[in-house]
Amino acid sequence: MSQNAQANQSAFSVPEDIQSAVTAMADDARTASRALATADRSRKDRALQRIAEAIDAQREVILRSNASDVSRGKDKGLAENLVDRLTLTDERIDGLIDALHNLASQVDPIGEILDGQTLPNGLRVSRVRVPLGVVGAIYEARPNVTVDIAGLALKSGNAAMLRGGSAALETNKTLVGIIRDALDNAGFPMDCVQTVDEFGRDGANALMLARGKVDVLIPRGGGNLIQSVVNNARVPVIETGEGNVHIYLDSTATEEQAVPLVVNSKVHRPSACNSAETLLIQRDAPAAGSVLQGLLDAGVRLHVDDDAAVLAGGLSDQVVAAQSDDWDSESLALDMSVRVVDSMDQALDHIRTYSTGHTELIITNDLAKADAFVSEVDSATVMVNASTRFTDGGELGLGAEVGISTQKLHARGPMGLAQLTSSQWVVRGQGHTRG
Repeated sequence: MSQNAQANQSAFSVPEDIQSAVTAMADDARTASRALATADRSRKDRALQRIAEAIDAQREVILRSNASDVSRGKDKGLAENLVDRLTLTDERIDGLIDALHNLASQVDPIGEILDGQTLPNGLRVSRVRVPLGVVGAIYEARPNVTVDIAGLALKSGNAAMLRGGSAALETNKTLVGIIRDALDNAGFPMDCVQTVDEFGRDGANALMLARGKVDVLIPRGGGNLIQSVVNNARVPVIETGEGNVHIYLDSTATEEQAVPLVVNSKVHRPSACNSAETLLIQRDAPAAGSVLQGLLDAGVRLHVDDDAAVLAGGLSDQVVAAQSDDWDSESLALDMSVRVVDSMDQALDHIRTYSTGHTELIITNDLAKADAFVSEVDSATVMVNASTRFTDGGELGLGAEVGISTQKLHARGPMGLAQLTSSQWVVRGQGHTRG
């Protein structure tokens, strides 16, 4: 039995011809990545600009492909939040182009000296940033991720292998084709960016089994997709978690301060992982009623405990009694769970119990409480008086992001260029030998 067949039996079934094909693609990606790893910043930046120009020039083709995907998704009953993530508009394409130009303006992380010293024996020791090599990504209904990951991989000297999911099949095919042609025009191997979408779900599974060929795998999507990759992959995984995001409304928060923060955190783009899902209200918080009314006016359906029901004016079609699973679910829609707490300690206990470690926000005018909240909350991002929607690589100055990591090893929070690198020890001597 071949090594590929043995690997398949140990996890899930992947036809051997598909596993072999994906392995060969990974080998091509490894070869292509060497051209990126040794390229200087100006060449990589020109390639990013070429990709941006090509996407702009072919936006009508992209929009037609995307309209086909969206129509097919709606016909198949694709969830509303996934349809939103799938949909590209001129404005969203402009955002992709801006992100590529922003990446081109970012400092090149490759070759950065992280630290170093000269030892007493004269050895000069340094630690420098180097690319990871071949980065795989599995995601669903998010064509923007195709461009973000390709751009980030290019700038950080990595090749990218992508599985974008059946929902965005036509859009991703178009985008990857545009990116590969632009890479060729910029003098880089086209295999710096590849897709395994032609192999369907088997392609995703083959990526998960390509240990030694793919250096790291990054899943982006719903909880089922992420856990499937985490539980089944043989390739090292950077886990991007679900966003069961909490807001704690302190009693010192004002109405003018709290209403726009809570509404923006929930409503701005409810299908995003940094959209708030649970509101914890300090008992007797003067802004509570106005905040809940602001959410109702914005079309949010509130899932409330008994005390929050009173604040919301009683149960109705738009205000429903919270169920036990409301507290640990990511709705990705205009639904929000609301609970009244007696203290910040109680709020923190709730967050520790139900948080996915993504983002938590405190709205307060008490500096001591803000500092205590920051020190007590164990999540990738902690916000003080700022919308949870800012947990985003582009918004936090990274240019773009490959995902938001909720794990603690290697990378945590929005992952930009630096998080797609490793380090290498460089030791320089003058004939030194160890006695």
